[in-house]
Amino acid sequence: MFNITQKTVSIAGKEIILENGLIARQAGGSIMLKAGETMILATVCSKDKPADDIDFLPLKVDYTERFSSAGKTLGGFIKREGRPTEKEILVSRLIDRPIRPMIEEGYYQEIQVLTTVYSFDGVHNPEELAICAASAALAISEVPLIKPIGAVRVGMIEDRFIVNPTIAEMKASKLDLMIAGTEDAILMIEGFCDFLSEEQLLEAIDEGHAAIKVFCEAVLELQNRIGKPKDRAHIKQTNHELISSIESFAKEPLSYAVRTRKKQEREMAVSEIQNTVFENFVKEEPGFSKTDVAIAFDKVHANAMRHMILTENHRSDGRKCDEIRPIDIRLDLLPRTHGSALFTRGETQSLAVCTLGGETMALKSENLSGENASRFYLQYSFPPYSVGEVGRNGPPGRREIGHGKLAERALLLTLPKAEKFPYVIRLESNITESNGSSSMASVCGGCLALMQAGVPIAHPVAGIAMGLIVEKDKFAILSDILGAEDALGDMDFKITGNDKGITAFQLDIKVEGITPKIMRAALMQARTGRIHILHRMLEACPKSKESLSAHAPRIETIQVKPSKIGIIIGPGGKQIRAIIEQSGAQIDINDEGVVSIAATSSESMSIAREMILGLVTEVEKGKVYKGKVVSIVAFGAFVELPGGKQGLLHISEIDHKRLKTVDEVLKLHEMIDVQVLDVNDAGQIKLSRKVLIPRPEMSSPAV
Repeated sequence: MFNITQKTVSIAGKEIILENGLIARQAGGSIMLKAGETMILATVCSKDKPADDIDFLPLKVDYTERFSSAGKTLGGFIKREGRPTEKEILVSRLIDRPIRPMIEEGYYQEIQVLTTVYSFDGVHNPEELAICAASAALAISEVPLIKPIGAVRVGMIEDRFIVNPTIAEMKASKLDLMIAGTEDAILMIEGFCDFLSEEQLLEAIDEGHAAIKVFCEAVLELQNRIGKPKDRAHIKQTNHELISSIESFAKEPLSYAVRTRKKQEREMAVSEIQNTVFENFVKEEPGFSKTDVAIAFDKVHANAMRHMILTENHRSDGRKCDEIRPIDIRLDLLPRTHGSALFTRGETQSLAVCTLGGETMALKSENLSGENASRFYLQYSFPPYSVGEVGRNGPPGRREIGHGKLAERALLLTLPKAEKFPYVIRLESNITESNGSSSMASVCGGCLALMQAGVPIAHPVAGIAMGLIVEKDKFAILSDILGAEDALGDMDFKITGNDKGITAFQLDIKVEGITPKIMRAALMQARTGRIHILHRMLEACPKSKESLSAHAPRIETIQVKPSKIGIIIGPGGKQIRAIIEQSGAQIDINDEGVVSIAATSSESMSIAREMILGLVTEVEKGKVYKGKVVSIVAFGAFVELPGGKQGLLHISEIDHKRLKTVDEVLKLHEMIDVQVLDVNDAGQIKLSRKVLIPRPEMSSPAV
């Protein structure tokens, strides 16, 4: 009934099993990947007929984590997985990016790649395995994949690189590098590190690529055994004659148009040329459709820009390859926010806003590893007006989530520990203009907004995006790329950090052929560029503000014994609600007994602090407390001390003179000072008032 095929490959001493023929047999390609007890199913399906007049690859990639894979259900009311989580979206992007350039040019069939985690052992990271599973499924399907792809994660513990580290090992790692590529070339890297050098990053990439080669060889062997014939009948062939004709027609006006310095004017000039080309080349006979002409025109347009850069070292906005656009920085632009900065680099602009708050402001999420509460998060928005267009305005898409996470991780290691700065920090990057590298503008603007908010950053960082043009043996590396250079070039390489090292990086290659020489040159040119940008940032904002905004809450923390948490909360939360109501402060308590008090005034903070300390402070012998008389009896009074404990004030300890009744001196609910005389083994407290009041002087005897 089942014709099962397996292929086992060893990566860094860890076995990965690729299996086909048991599950999802009707898919164009299906692979169940197993690593330990983690199992991921990848499937590939493509439509038989391409959509009409389409000139791009309609590839849709989705990664899903089933909570049942770890023996869990969702924590909310709805128990079925629904809208993708942030992590699922990020992993979907990781899978898409190396696959897309490896599908043969001109193949415009709709393709759907689905990867699902069905079993998760808590040991093997599923992200890199999902890329491998998707690659193997594509390799055995009819989709014309140029070459199999492999992916690994590289960690670094005590200066030693580890390929595909376990989840536990990653907690001690200074590096989180995800790398994907073919046996011959690197296609994608993404990751974060604790200020590692360029040389260390290059070594890690080499280590990862060596492991990828082993996996690619195994997939190729599996493809040769069970792979379907590749569907090349639907590949739209490049019409070189049409390209040549359009180039002859439009070469001269395009050479002027690509030199137009302002983005909108340049796009308008190129659009006018394209419309003229359509008028002259889109005809029913001999059969050039608008799509055919559009594809050919894009080639000619790209060639014009690429030729200008390679032969003249001249870019569309007039810069040389290694030049950075002009930078303008405006601080505290928004007076009511806790910290704000407007960072403009050329025609790219980020309005960054920092907001500080207590524990309830933490960003909560849930994934296979459990529930998380992020104390720092960056949220990126890209409204259509930033590129002068009318478009969708709503929840963030995959691109926005990916850009925000890259900028967030770039800044994460610069932040102080919670013990030093007990705030939850929310950053917004509002992209108000865009022409290339808005994610790196988010890093720069975000860093400045943090400093303006008074966050004591140890090492400010900047970010830069690098581009690449490669033609045979010639190449040009571009610093601080424009949008057109990203779209028509061969590489998008984003790097963040400072002169001490790198904190985050993201590389996408659109062609095979980036050599170690090119990679090294790009990293070194990026270092020069980001240090230049950082110097401009530090000129405007040399250090973090020493005081917080008047509009920011003040937060203090009190460490109490975990056994005292219940006392502060009280039955059904009664006690903590009373503290919040009386003080006006926000109170949060974690499982370790750290009580966080967030208040907007010193009075509010003082009331909350005293109430909490009163609840948890142990009654000490010899110490003086202010207490409330809560009960009067014949033999004395009961006094409630801070924290709710009651002690007995015997009638003989109220005053130096002999009293007939307690009410001669005390009244119910009166606040009095008392000293603790004794606390016995049963916890009973003996108090005295008279030891705190002067003894009356004895009158002198008459002479």
